Amino acid sequence: MDDESTRSKSAVVIRLLREEDSLEALTGLLHRAYKALADIGLRFLATWQDVEITRQRIAEGTCFVAVIDDAIIGTITFKMPHAGHGVPWLARPDVGNISQLAVEPAFQNQGIGGRLMRHAEEYAQGRGLAELASDTSEQARHLIAWYERLGYRGVDFVQWEIVNYRSVVMSKSVTTG
Repeated sequence: MDDESTRSKSAVVIRLLREEDSLEALTGLLHRAYKALADIGLRFLATWQDVEITRQRIAEGTCFVAVIDDAIIGTITFKMPHAGHGVPWLARPDVGNISQLAVEPAFQNQGIGGRLMRHAEEYAQGRGLAELASDTSEQARHLIAWYERLGYRGVDFVQWEIVNYRSVVMSKSVTTG
């Protein structure tokens, strides 16, 4: 790793999204981070959502951002359990959920996504939850393998109406001992 990427990685701070943070910039980040998936024909919501959809998705939970010198380079949204998902695993009262996990392409493969995931896991644990879940296209084998390396396992499948693929629901225990 060169000096510049070492400095960049060490300067990353994870914090709550602030009112003054630009949702336009965050939406652009989502589009850029998910572009490779769009390029292979997967219609993730984050590949095309507008600023209003970004706002709505953030309002459903707690949005964290990874920043370097106040520039947002990553994001994740944590959601407390609720029964409205229509997916039995995600409707459990002890399972939190994350969405909109994204890292700016220039900063991918530097551990920032893993840091965002660990932050969400600790946040879920601090709220007394037993599990943290997410979902991704079953065709995105590289993402499934990444989740598995983080300790997640497949627990369910779901076909969301808004996407063109079936998702695998991945979950991880966040309890200690």
